[in-house]
Parts: sequence; C-alpha cells; structure tokens
Amino acid sequence: MYPATSEPAGYRNTTERIDILVVDDDETFGHVLARALGRRGLRFEIAQSFDEALELAGNRLPHRVILDLDLGGKNGLGLIEPLKRAIPDCRIVMLTGYASFDTAIDAIKRGATHYLAKPVDVDEILAAFEATGPQKTLPPIPGPVPLDRMQREHIQHTLKMNHYNITATARVLGMPRRTLQRKLTKQH
Repeated sequence: MYPATSEPAGYRNTTERIDILVVDDDETFGHVLARALGRRGLRFEIAQSFDEALELAGNRLPHRVILDLDLGGKNGLGLIEPLKRAIPDCRIVMLTGYASFDTAIDAIKRGATHYLAKPVDVDEILAAFEATGPQKTLPPIPGPVPLDRMQREHIQHTLKMNHYNITATARVLGMPRRTLQRKLTKQH
C-alpha cells in the first residue's frame, strides 16, 4: 500500500468497497497503473504479495482484480480460486509478460475473466472487465518470439529475481560475468 504522503488519486485508506485491486510485485508497473486508474476516477488498492492480496480482497471486496502471473517467484494462478471464494462476484484479468496458450487456458478454467499479454495499457484492461462473461476465445498468442528478444527477456527476468546483482545473475545463467555485462550493455 502507498504511504500517506504519496497517495495517488483514487487511492482510499478506508474500509469502503474498492473498484479494483491490483496484484503485482513490480512496484514501477503498479505505480504507473495506479496513476492511470486514479486519472479515471477509480478507487483501488495495490497488493504486492499473495498474503497482502488476500487480506485486501477480504477487507475491501473489490469488484475487479488485475492479477499478474509472476508474483515474486510465486504463480499468480494460485490466487484466482481463493479470490473467487472470497469475492464470488469479482472479475479477474490475468496479466503476464510470458504469455502461453496453456497458462491462458489454466487461468480461464480457474475463474479468470480474461488473460492479457503485457505490454498492455489500462484501456485494454478496463475493456476486458467490461466483457459480458468469461472469455470465450483466448487472446492471440504472439507468433514465435525472436531468439535475441527471448534471451533479453530471460536475462532481465533472472536479473530481477537476483535483485539486480550481476554476479549472482551470471552464476544462475551459467555465463561469465563479463559476458553478461556485455549483453546488458548491448540491450541499452
């Protein structure tokens, strides 16, 4: 949750029911999404973990949930069913940076309303909530990802999981530290 001094528009520190619960461990993405939701006059809360999401869901009873697939190494799919049990009428849009057909099917089977691949803007997310029922067709899964992009995304994901420690990331990736540094320099 946001500290009292930097609350964006839309954030409410009360016990009233909120419009949207954002569940994402990426603080930057959460803040960007929060600003966009606040500009649209929506009341929201942000959770960065499983436990925080369940606590806020139980207390604030959101109408809608934006749920990231990767929550700090945990799979967000495991949160769909507990959220639906806590708030049966809530609609859930699952977001992921690593879209796959199998994950999309699993999310829908567990009770998600829609499944969207990042990058996605807030208007697409809000439109997914407005659909009149569970997603009947799966979103188009992008064609084959170029190998260099896939490697770049894997390196960034591993770097994040290692708290941006280059030495630890190089060890996990099984490559010399200098090689990883060169690859990171080329990416920017």
